[in-house]
Amino acid sequence: MTSLSINALNNTLKNNPIIHYRNPKSGHCHKVELFMSLLGICYQNHNLDMVNGAHKSADFITKNPFGQVPVIVDGEHTVSDSNAIIVYLADTYGSDYPWVGTTAIEKANVQRWLSVAAGELAKGPAALRLEYVFAANIDVPTALATTKILLPVMEDTLLGPKSRIESSTKAYLATNRLTLADIAMYSYIAHAPEGGVSLQPYPAIQAWINRIESLDNFIPMANSATADYRL
Repeated sequence: MTSLSINALNNTLKNNPIIHYRNPKSGHCHKVELFMSLLGICYQNHNLDMVNGAHKSADFITKNPFGQVPVIVDGEHTVSDSNAIIVYLADTYGSDYPWVGTTAIEKANVQRWLSVAAGELAKGPAALRLEYVFAANIDVPTALATTKILLPVMEDTLLGPKSRIESSTKAYLATNRLTLADIAMYSYIAHAPEGGVSLQPYPAIQAWINRIESLDNFIPMANSATADYRL
């Protein structure tokens, strides 16, 4: 993946790396860190003591008024929201690689999956994991119902236009190459078992996960215990 990096810009970051405010077990934060690693740019993680409310401190609220991670500080620019951050990084450091697609339909497909990441993914598998990993109070029936819709849609998308019988798979979600759609969806899908969601019924999703994890400069997210499957 080194061909996707901008080495000249990266050299300027060595003395002034991007600061990444994060929780190491947050999939939203991992999305950002994964993308920075794939791009090969310099950054430093700053773990917030969220248990003691560091994300609600007056200083952090100036960086994100919603008091949420991730946030990056890149020189004079402060960017919050994981999807907004990866779009910023792609535009600033992504060279000429088409992270957001090239044609109108590709760009629409990428945007669709960014919306899914902020919608169905966050309300489904991510919420179920939030309950088990962070003991959050969530609407479990709604999260399960959302997940039951999302995973088959992803599976069918990755299977591509041919029938299941022909066992034809598509490499990535939005186009035939890696895009921000895959970066946005990976972390919480790969860690769905930590929320009690089995991925065994979805071989195309499992192959997609393996494909991303085989990329140069891939970095994993901190694991939590796999929960008893409820879906």
